[in-house]
Amino acid sequence: MFLVPVNRNASELSRSLERLFDDGLSNFFGDVRELASQLRSPALDVSETEQGYTVKLDMPGVPKEAVKISIDGRRISVDAETRKDEEKKDGERLLYRERSSSRFSRSFSLPEEVSQSDSSAKMDHGVLTLNLAKRQAKGAAQLTVS
Repeated sequence: MFLVPVNRNASELSRSLERLFDDGLSNFFGDVRELASQLRSPALDVSETEQGYTVKLDMPGVPKEAVKISIDGRRISVDAETRKDEEKKDGERLLYRERSSSRFSRSFSLPEEVSQSDSSAKMDHGVLTLNLAKRQAKGAAQLTVS
């Protein structure tokens, strides 16, 4: 068994290791700010009824104005980008920022085509809910023989 002696300098050692790791992280993965603004694919749940589909996507911190939804037949695309530019207080110096921007994007296909005009979307507590109506087949038509 390996034992590590703990003393009052442990917190200083811990901070030194964290700085070493954070500095080394940018060497392997690039700028940490780039990592923070990378594209995220939100988790989603899809349920179906005879009339349509209900899709719920987790998009924390995204205002409803930033969400763009496109419907092309069976293909649904959801995109959103937010930027958080907070004002600095006098005498304050920013040391590290990961929460400056968020980008979300997700595309998926459903089994049946969706009617854009009969569908709706709402954002509530960071969850985007899409109520997507299935495109109704037009009634049977009769052809006349000429």
